[in-house]
Amino acid sequence: MRVFSTFEEIESAAGEDLGASDWVEVTQEQVDTFADATGDHQWIHVDVERAKDGPFGGTIAHGYLTLSMVPALGSQVMSLETPGAKLNYGVNKVRFPNPVLVGSRIRAHVSIGGVTELPTGRQLTVRYTVEIDGQQKPACVAETVVLLLS
Repeated sequence: MRVFSTFEEIESAAGEDLGASDWVEVTQEQVDTFADATGDHQWIHVDVERAKDGPFGGTIAHGYLTLSMVPALGSQVMSLETPGAKLNYGVNKVRFPNPVLVGSRIRAHVSIGGVTELPTGRQLTVRYTVEIDGQQKPACVAETVVLLLS
């Protein structure tokens, strides 16, 4: 895991691929819990029997569930230990090119995007590519924005 303790270390890593997290299996229990938390109980996610005859041959994870796993996956690859608060500022771009079948394993590749100096610290973009084991197309590509306060 790469640990960043100064703004300068982060800035020097801009554009660098930091590596990938471990593989993690996406379970039906996770999908069902996410459905309960969000109220999204579409059959393609939660009805195992019906989904067997659906377009993917089984249930799939919500795209936003996959996105919500990015912080945990990313924390295996890098840690921001700069002084001051770290605030999730948002997401510039998210795409879900490939569905994640329940039972599949995913991992995230992480790279540092741009770093912008602000009066209160830095704004950092981080790019995540969530891969599915055995699939060519990724499950999710996202660029997140973090405010690193001084």
